[in-house]
Amino acid sequence: MYPKEIYEPMKFELTELGFEDLVTPSEVEEALKKSGTTLVVVNSVCGCAAANARPAVRISLSNKVKPTNLVTVFAGVDGEATELVRSHMVPFPPSSPSIGLFKDGELIHMIERHHIEGRPANVIADNLISAFNEHC
Repeated sequence: MYPKEIYEPMKFELTELGFEDLVTPSEVEEALKKSGTTLVVVNSVCGCAAANARPAVRISLSNKVKPTNLVTVFAGVDGEATELVRSHMVPFPPSSPSIGLFKDGELIHMIERHHIEGRPANVIADNLISAFNEHC
């Protein structure tokens, strides 16, 4: 568990964009039951989340076509919620940060940490935008 003063600004980077911050397993279950498309960001305190993942998500949401629902969990903070989200991302191994796009509760696109680490935010955003244009 990280101190609140460390992770709250990192959560805010997504919630200010309209992401719902999921902190309990029941919130995760409700979010993933929603119809339409749901973008799920597994947020973290690491440098690649700060430099690559969160900026990529921000860029991608400037696209005309966007997911219906935006949700996030924070690894290392909201343990049970994160674990449940990750169980819905199988067969992909747990990683943070990571970004999954769900359609009607089914995972249809996944960006793992190794796709985020060392890649510029605009490249990750282009990947997301392609997925949005195809599935949303």
